Amino acid sequence: MSEKKYFLENYTMLFDFYELTMANGYYKTGMADKIAYFDIFFREVPDNGGFAIAAGLEQIIDYINNLHFSDEDIEYLRSKKCFDEKFLESLRSFRFTGDIWAVPEGTPIFPGEPVITVRAPSYQAQFIETFLLLTFNHQSLIATKASRIVRAAKGRPVSEFGSRRAQGPAGAILGARAAYIGGCASTACAIADERFGVPAGGTMAHSWVQMFDSEYEAFDTYCKLYPTAATLLVDTYNVLKSGIPNAIKAFKNNGISKCAVRIDSGDITYLTQKARKMLDDAGMTECKIVISNSLDEYIIRDIIEQGACIDAFGVGERLVTSKSSPVFGGVYKLSAVEDESGKIIPKIKISENPAKITNPHFKRLYRIYEGDSGKAIADLITVYDEIIDPEKPIELFDPDYVWKRKLLTDYRIEELQKPIFKGGKCVYSCPSTEEIKRYCGEQLELQWDEVKRFENPHNYYVDLSKKLWDIKHELLNI
Repeated sequence: MSEKKYFLENYTMLFDFYELTMANGYYKTGMADKIAYFDIFFREVPDNGGFAIAAGLEQIIDYINNLHFSDEDIEYLRSKKCFDEKFLESLRSFRFTGDIWAVPEGTPIFPGEPVITVRAPSYQAQFIETFLLLTFNHQSLIATKASRIVRAAKGRPVSEFGSRRAQGPAGAILGARAAYIGGCASTACAIADERFGVPAGGTMAHSWVQMFDSEYEAFDTYCKLYPTAATLLVDTYNVLKSGIPNAIKAFKNNGISKCAVRIDSGDITYLTQKARKMLDDAGMTECKIVISNSLDEYIIRDIIEQGACIDAFGVGERLVTSKSSPVFGGVYKLSAVEDESGKIIPKIKISENPAKITNPHFKRLYRIYEGDSGKAIADLITVYDEIIDPEKPIELFDPDYVWKRKLLTDYRIEELQKPIFKGGKCVYSCPSTEEIKRYCGEQLELQWDEVKRFENPHNYYVDLSKKLWDIKHELLNI
């Protein structure tokens, strides 16, 4: 199936109003074409985890490609009576002409590192801030949560069930996409399948059972309609007294052995253990048990440890909203500008809060892998013009505790950011959602288990090169 684009309308005006007033100011002061560099990065991993997963790049590309101001947009801005008329008229021919680099979707990412870098005329770079942030923040949040839940399931398939409680249509559709990237096996959201190739599936609601005169009649009818995909919801009335017995009867009377039952309420550990025994005693050993009901990674982990007999999970609201940690704190910060000669001038934001001090300059992001294990051991941020020779030893040091140093001789290094736009033209071919999901799984295998712990994960190092560290501290001491 070919994937369809998400956008049905022009989202150019989806920005914070200050981005317009700043752009107008740049225009009136002759700074509109001054080249600026911005980084998107985040400061904390949701749920106090060890890493996050980058997502949302495909939608960012679609947005940039469709970026334009309509006559209606310009008339609205004119009605605000605070914008220069020449500035408004210039918007009629507005197109993004800058460069963008980004870490591919599905890549594990860490606090402080530039996940997306924008180089563009100042007013253009300012216009795109809000959409880039909201898209990166939302999908990275859900992909990260999905990864945690999938890892808790220990190889059992997880389906995303959250559309009806997502924050709006986009939250449902793109949340399902992000959840699939993070490792979910499928979704209940049909449009996510149509648009992005996320496998959609479903069975029945309690209303199906209630519509019939008896629970058995509901199950028997469903088995006749869908003999190769019969999953019966057994908790409408009583799981053990009627649900499981009626399901067994319906399966057997229709000659179905490969099937499933779903339990959506009650004590999951107890009910699945009893249901498993009843199914096995009836010869239904191939019948799977699917569980839903306000699940998250901690509940899934606990019930598995308790010996629950579960073959698959359906996870809804706590996944699609990342209920336990619902905000991904990505930010968009100026890191450099170019002077009239094209020289790059580093910029830094200083704060009373040391965690909010930015890393200046146009930068490169590298991932370093241990030679013998192949596992990722650190990320390294350098100035754009630094060349790393992988044939030579490299010394890493903690940017906060500089006496902590490590000399690497046997390693592999990979540049993480890829060119996405060059001179306003997209130069990146987006993989399919399936390919992104597979890539994400491969990248997670390169992370140490200690980094993937839910509680107190290992602190993965994001280091600065000596050159970048020196530039940062020179700016801090000005």
